[in-house]
Amino acid sequence: KQWYQRRVRGTIRLWIPSVKGESTVFKAHTNTVRCVDFSSDGQSLLSSSDDKTIKLWTVHRQKFQASFNGHVNWVKTAKFSSDGRLIGSGSDDKTLKLWDITSKECIHTFFEHSGFINDVEFHPNGTCIASANSDSSVKLWDLRMNKLLQHYQAHGSTVNSVSFHPSGNFLLTASSDSTLKIMDLIEGRLFYTLHGHKGPATSCNFSSTGEYFASGGADEQVMVWKTNFKGDDSAVVSAPKPIKREKKTKSDHNILNVGSVAKEVSVASLPKDCSIPDSEPVNVGPALYNLPNTQTNQIDEKTDPENQKDIFDHPTTTRLEPQSIPPQLAATLEHMVGQLDVLTQTVSILEQRLTMTENKLKECLENQQLITLQIKPND
Repeated sequence: KQWYQRRVRGTIRLWIPSVKGESTVFKAHTNTVRCVDFSSDGQSLLSSSDDKTIKLWTVHRQKFQASFNGHVNWVKTAKFSSDGRLIGSGSDDKTLKLWDITSKECIHTFFEHSGFINDVEFHPNGTCIASANSDSSVKLWDLRMNKLLQHYQAHGSTVNSVSFHPSGNFLLTASSDSTLKIMDLIEGRLFYTLHGHKGPATSCNFSSTGEYFASGGADEQVMVWKTNFKGDDSAVVSAPKPIKREKKTKSDHNILNVGSVAKEVSVASLPKDCSIPDSEPVNVGPALYNLPNTQTNQIDEKTDPENQKDIFDHPTTTRLEPQSIPPQLAATLEHMVGQLDVLTQTVSILEQRLTMTENKLKECLENQQLITLQIKPND
């Protein structure tokens, strides 16, 4: 098993987890590397960069395999599908592209994004792909019909990361609004809101079993959360049930030593019965799966006021309130986004020119050294 580390200015460092901490670094791109991803068999490595390209490498000896070109702005993310046949990539050009690894061609482009794409993730069964966007939305795309399947507008700021539960029934998101949210893909609604980070939540990921998920944030904290999600679909899709309030306990804290640096990892837990919906269902279009006769237990406030209060007073739960933006403000924001897009493209062009200048300067220095070596014998 090997780890990877992405480096500024186009290098990737591949780590072998051992006491010695052995690693190999290689030049992969001409600009900042934004994302790296291993294939499911661990034999291939994918990288995406601000040089607008996606590159495929062998893990053994880091041999270059292919380059995927088509984005016209920075490529923030690129991921393998679970079967290793497809690559999904998201870019600041506001497109999500699907690539066929065998033909090395782009087989489809989703243009229906209004913001930059920060992360993408394939569904475990390979039938759809999720995208995290700077316009605070999360979108699910059907790969069989190449159309929008679900659209969640649950966050109040940029969505930075998404991760599917191994069962495929839930989607975890991390946002710059400092919250994590869990979407119920069966019902097509916001399921839970989690508060923990004191700044933007920048990353999230489920463990391979789905028993835990981890989140990282700008507050320099890594939080590990324990769930009660079951592996079998029947247990996950069961109707929500009320829970009784439990006594609050202090979060456990562990210190993990990584090299010479000790980082604090906060371990938090979801309630034992994590089946309490975050809010009223959010209208997001058709559900991911068709489940006829699916029922949700309704709580009668008159007959069970105690449980009703427990649900909505839970410290880690926030009700989603409908919001509307005035047309004038929306137009102003759209104009600002457009100006930022122009600025981003200008910076990209300047970086390209800087890279070309660096290459020319390097070439001149090499020529000067050759000339110097040729003159010395004559003297």
